[in-house]
Amino acid sequence: MTRKICVIGVGNTDFNSMTPDVSWKEFMYEACKKAYVDAGINPRKDVDSFITCAEDYWEGFSIFDEFVPDQIGAVQRPCCTVCGDGIQGLGNAYMQIMTGLMDTVAVETHSKVSDLLTYGDVVLHAMDPIFEKPVVGSVERMKYAGSPKYPEKRPKPLVGASDEKDRVHPYFLAGLEMQHYLKSTGTTEEQCASVVVKNKKNAFDNPYADYEGLISEDDVMNSEYVFDPVKELDISPLVDGAICFVLAEESVAKDLGIEPIYLNGFGYNSETPWLSSRGMDAGYATQASKMAFKMAGIKNPRKTLDIVEVDDRFSYKELQHLEALRLARPGEAAQLLEEGELSKEGSLPTNLSGGSFGVGNCLEATGMQRSLEIITQLRGHGGKRQVSDPTFGMAQSWRGLTGGTGAVAVFGREVKA
Repeated sequence: MTRKICVIGVGNTDFNSMTPDVSWKEFMYEACKKAYVDAGINPRKDVDSFITCAEDYWEGFSIFDEFVPDQIGAVQRPCCTVCGDGIQGLGNAYMQIMTGLMDTVAVETHSKVSDLLTYGDVVLHAMDPIFEKPVVGSVERMKYAGSPKYPEKRPKPLVGASDEKDRVHPYFLAGLEMQHYLKSTGTTEEQCASVVVKNKKNAFDNPYADYEGLISEDDVMNSEYVFDPVKELDISPLVDGAICFVLAEESVAKDLGIEPIYLNGFGYNSETPWLSSRGMDAGYATQASKMAFKMAGIKNPRKTLDIVEVDDRFSYKELQHLEALRLARPGEAAQLLEEGELSKEGSLPTNLSGGSFGVGNCLEATGMQRSLEIITQLRGHGGKRQVSDPTFGMAQSWRGLTGGTGAVAVFGREVKA
């Protein structure tokens, strides 16, 4: 059976660094209500299945599934939770519809990270409890204090760090990865700083962004080192927000009179969780993109894709991910950035939404942030950041440290394969 799956509705909240006046249930409700209105459907009658992407540790609840149905319209309806990024939820929805058992599926994902007082500890808890976490927790802070290279810089603890004397924030892994990336590709710290400058500037044209800013490379380079060579401004800030997508079989979109945006392909990959047995080259992105491009019938992604959104939770990650996705050769992404090819007018517009530096790191909703921008662009609703007549776009996600899981979704105004 051949079915074509498309996006018929999207909804989202604003993205804000602090939201003390709104609960996570209200976030979820707002995003879903907007998506259902956008699709012109009644969730109690027209949605066959509901998915929420959530991780118990972020939520502060065990078995978060129990808290999901009420606010998304899924009471006494098929409903499940995917412990993963939003793009993984889109893939799950795609598979449900392809079975023929479902015609319309809603996917919601969110972040209420401002309520989380121990962010660093939660990330640290993801490390192997036998061989890695005890070692990390017992050594002195692996920060830049005392470095012979930068003796004048005394780093301050990151948000979420525990006992400053005895605990190490898990972002030291980003320092190791960035060192590896810079040395293996010849990319410089200054070129990574340009990613931050670009994305924060892009965010001025995104009404949902909370971290827009006009800064310079020098501002990034002069910010405090936290883990060699990661500096304070090389790290994207955390943010609250929620997003909902409604996916449906093509005939549903036609019946509703909606011009469909097709989910042409998706892919996902999880590398080993053990640091000692996995590489630092974003292999998850390479494998996920191979799956997604094959499914979408894309043989030359660089020529086919009109716009891309990639995970940029650290400055080097945008460049590393572009190369892992085979949109640039190793070491070429920084050159494309310098030549303006990653701008709206360039050949590979990248993170025009502002990415995680401009919008914020939305935890498991980050992949849906990237996907939201692609849908917005393909619908022609990008405003000042709108690219000219895009046909295909790609969103890529990474679940962040300390894991090795990523996903890719390819959207289009037409079906490529």
